[in-house]
Amino acid sequence: MVKPKIAPSMLSSDFANLASEAERMLHCGADWLHMDIMDGHFVPNLTIGAPVIESLRKHTSAYLDCHLMVSNPLDYIEPFGKAGASGFTFHVEASKDNWQELIQKIKSKGMRPGVALKPKTPIEEVYPLVENETPVEMVLVMTVEPGFGGQKFMPETMDKVRALRQKYPSLDIEVDGGLGPSTIDIAASAGANCIVAGSSVFGASEPAQVISLMRKSVEEAQKIN
Repeated sequence: MVKPKIAPSMLSSDFANLASEAERMLHCGADWLHMDIMDGHFVPNLTIGAPVIESLRKHTSAYLDCHLMVSNPLDYIEPFGKAGASGFTFHVEASKDNWQELIQKIKSKGMRPGVALKPKTPIEEVYPLVENETPVEMVLVMTVEPGFGGQKFMPETMDKVRALRQKYPSLDIEVDGGLGPSTIDIAASAGANCIVAGSSVFGASEPAQVISLMRKSVEEAQKIN
């Protein structure tokens, strides 16, 4: 059975105090720290790059779950490997011609490869990457359009999660976008085990309670399923 992993999205943190925010989230029970990397091209927003990952790595040994919303993920592998990224999740929409090379290079730099897809991308597009001889180790199903935090959860994306879980029982399936106390149960029951949550955690008066609630939801859903 795949383990629940709660990954607060550092995009919602106080960027002026990133190291202390990371420490606070881990103290509250986070398993991973989710890092949103946007290039201003693949998505309209622009966030952080390898130098910020490198700086944060000096202050934490946590798993840095890097989601690259970029047009040319191949260009980011070496700098992110050097910076200390733990996971490197690229978008299937940006890698139709070179995903096999991407996966191999990500692994060669000591990072865990994952693939993400936008809400309108058919789930079938990631199957070859999971079934490849050198496979991705996680699929990230975007539950909002990528590029901005604080968006509303799209329940129709849960069909993709259900299809993935049925097909790959031992795969890490991550969901990102609009996750919180009001939406965690539907995502957990669909089969998601890696939960990215931004504003619902950082905006909570008791982040530890929100993290605990989401973990329990995944655990309870796994018992039923």
